[in-house]
Amino acid sequence: MLNKTLIVIAGPTAVGKTAAAIAVAQHYQTEIISADSRQFYKEMSIGTAKPSGSELAAVKHHFIDSHSIAESFSVGDFERAGLKVLNNIFSHHDVAVLVGGSGLFIKAICEGFDDLPQADPSIRNQLNEELQQTGIEYLQQQLADVDPEYYGQVDIQNPQRLIRALEVYRSTGRPFSSFRLDQRRHRPFKVVKLGLNLPRPQLYVRINERVEQMIVHGLVEEVRSLLPYRNLNALNTVGYSELFEYFDGKISLADAIEKIKQNTRRFAKRQLTWFNRDAEITWYKPDELPQEVI
Repeated sequence: MLNKTLIVIAGPTAVGKTAAAIAVAQHYQTEIISADSRQFYKEMSIGTAKPSGSELAAVKHHFIDSHSIAESFSVGDFERAGLKVLNNIFSHHDVAVLVGGSGLFIKAICEGFDDLPQADPSIRNQLNEELQQTGIEYLQQQLADVDPEYYGQVDIQNPQRLIRALEVYRSTGRPFSSFRLDQRRHRPFKVVKLGLNLPRPQLYVRINERVEQMIVHGLVEEVRSLLPYRNLNALNTVGYSELFEYFDGKISLADAIEKIKQNTRRFAKRQLTWFNRDAEITWYKPDELPQEVI
């Protein structure tokens, strides 16, 4: 497959990755693999900004609505499943497109992910109890204390990532970052990495407008329907946890919406920090990305 090419389109949330990926995939008449760690879940649609029905119809997408929130689907699982899908795409096409804002999931496909030790389930249960009793800030501080390197890279608003890193530390006595691969795994295809970005004020306007549209399209109702499952890790994420606070009577709806905007802006900043460390990425503004990129 050395004559095959994987085009990666990365960048912060709300920057316009979906439209760009569809345009590129249509140009090469190929398929798209989603590397968005929340769009896998069929129960979470509005708050994850999944591609619309017409966008999904325009180009075949993989890993959209592929799993339930009740299923465990780790980065390692995505690497194994994603490479199988990619191999199938390459049996019919010379080019495939990988798009998303989840840096770890993109890394898993392009470079391989780390073989991490299995943790005692009781440790994860204890960490989940700590999350419920003391809040995410406690876990954030725990990770900052024991593994500042990984703390500076991970989405600290994602409790799944925090819990995974802390359970590895508590199981082994070694920081999560010490298990990271120093060498990338060989891939039998070429990787072209493209990044999309905008000046920060423009990006933040787009983020705020997207959140407003999510509310208009029924985000509050979507989150309300998921209240019975709120203890699942998949739902401890931006856009959902803030509305759970609203349903608990801790904050007003207006405050919840503002918190979603603020936390999404913070998330975008962390995404950019991650991607900016990758010297292989060539950056474009969304409207300047050419359809023909290789």
